[in-house]
Amino acid sequence: MTARPAAVAAARRRDLRVYRAGHPVLFTLLAAARRRPVLRVGRTLIVNDSDALRHALTRLPLDRAAAGTTGQAARTALGAGDAPTGGVLFDQQGAAHRAARRALADDLSTAGVARLRPLWQATLTRGLAPLAEGRPVDLVALARETAGVTACALLGVDADPVRLADAAAAAAAAAVREHLPTLPRPRARSRTGATDAARRLSDLLAEGAHSDDAAARAMLAVASVTTVVAALPRAAAWCADVGWWDLAADDTTRPALARELLRVTAPSPLLPRVAAGPGTLGGRPVRAGDRLLLVARHAVRAHTDDPDCHHPAEPALSRLVFGAGPHACPGARLATAQLEDFLHALAPHRPVVLRARADRRAALPGWRSLVVGAST
Repeated sequence: MTARPAAVAAARRRDLRVYRAGHPVLFTLLAAARRRPVLRVGRTLIVNDSDALRHALTRLPLDRAAAGTTGQAARTALGAGDAPTGGVLFDQQGAAHRAARRALADDLSTAGVARLRPLWQATLTRGLAPLAEGRPVDLVALARETAGVTACALLGVDADPVRLADAAAAAAAAAVREHLPTLPRPRARSRTGATDAARRLSDLLAEGAHSDDAAARAMLAVASVTTVVAALPRAAAWCADVGWWDLAADDTTRPALARELLRVTAPSPLLPRVAAGPGTLGGRPVRAGDRLLLVARHAVRAHTDDPDCHHPAEPALSRLVFGAGPHACPGARLATAQLEDFLHALAPHRPVVLRARADRRAALPGWRSLVVGAST
């Protein structure tokens, strides 16, 4: 897609604000190390190369329940604490993990997404109606409601969608603040916040839930909400800043545009893992217990390659934003479909960004508010 270099540069500058606001020290350090495919700092390996990242996720033995990993953060978000492994998908292995993914397969299949689509499309139509009347819309609030409506339908929960989305986002944020490598924080306060947030989410999901699937249900709510709330407004800001609404309106270019925007925004830019056994990454030895910081944002070249729906990145590369191997995100199809519909619904209004405020507390880099107005 052709675009004015100044507009693309402005879109990048705006998008970088979400990183600098949420985890400024961590992402400054990661940016400084991004020229090295794999860099060892003490017992931590920073992985920026796409092949090395894929190898780490598919070939290297990983301790999925270790402190500082996505699995442990998920257990905190879901209130599982230090209970035995086995209930939150992110920390599962072997047969338990395969069974959990099979349980999600129908809802997240092509047919499952098609069943859910009318629900979020109706939410988008209603939420964007003020633009046609000359009134502004906060796209973060709309993305939150869209995610909540979808999560309620997936889980069969008769809860207020916005309350459910808020609870899931709060649980994820509290867990990430406790487990993501960052500046030291008072341990007691972060653990209390994570516990309270997990309890609020569990209370909303309690109706109709069985004790043996409560953690899995909460995991699905957290995963579906955090990705959508982070990705959709950021992608819309790119389109508004560069002026890609004609591409968003075109059925032939919109799918590639959505995939490229997911690549460049990389909703989950960092995947923290811990090695469970020895191996190698990018020619560097790995020992059991080494911490791995898998920088998906750098691996998919989000920081260097602009979105281009006419010459998109190879699928094997762009899909890395959802992980790789048997533990890749099962909701990739759902997230992509929601972004396509979000852009399609916005395109007739050709929105421009009026106000943007980065979220300093969210689990994933994103906007706290992104207010847009129609330009037509």
